[in-house]
Amino acid sequence: MDNGIKWRAMPTDFPPWDRVYAFFRRWRDHRLVREFHDRLRGQVREKAGRDTQPTAGVIDSQSVKADAVVGADSRGFDGGKLVNGRKRHVVVDTLGLLLGIMVTVADVGDRAAAHVLLEQVATAHHRLALVWADGGYTGSLVEHCLATFALVLAIIKRSDNVKGFVVLPKWWIAERLFAHLMRSRRLVRDFERRIASAEAMVYWSMIALMTRRLARPHRGRG
Repeated sequence: MDNGIKWRAMPTDFPPWDRVYAFFRRWRDHRLVREFHDRLRGQVREKAGRDTQPTAGVIDSQSVKADAVVGADSRGFDGGKLVNGRKRHVVVDTLGLLLGIMVTVADVGDRAAAHVLLEQVATAHHRLALVWADGGYTGSLVEHCLATFALVLAIIKRSDNVKGFVVLPKWWIAERLFAHLMRSRRLVRDFERRIASAEAMVYWSMIALMTRRLARPHRGRG
């Protein structure tokens, strides 16, 4: 993950690459990667003095270029970002930990993907009551979330009087997660033939991040 190697380039002190890949494929197909991730997220939240179940989150998306191995049927062109590839739609909690991810072709709109992703996240996290989003998620989605999931989708809009780059409140939390993903060479672009593998790789990256957090000595207040 960190060095972006191919499966066949697995270091010699690991088991044979095909055996390692067989475990990855099995864990991916049985959604065990996500289960490992979610258990660790609960531990990280507890260590930070939070309840294991979040009540607020942030939704955002990131378009990344797709490698040549990605077929035409699972890639698209994001006209806004001028990216030919896939798009990662994520919901994170206020600590920047992943609550849900959905990878699509890059030309899928944020609102269309959010209809599906927010339903998945709201079903998995029953205490989630508020999600912040940028101006790309306006429209009927706001009313849909409130009526269907009892979920408040709060839109953070950029002021028309501000010029140049400005950090929007709460929006930076999701951007911090994207910055973490881009530090892994495997995730700088999408190298996965299957969308399920692309999502699993993001979960693995977050598993590594949370494992490091749990290994740090706890620093109590005062």
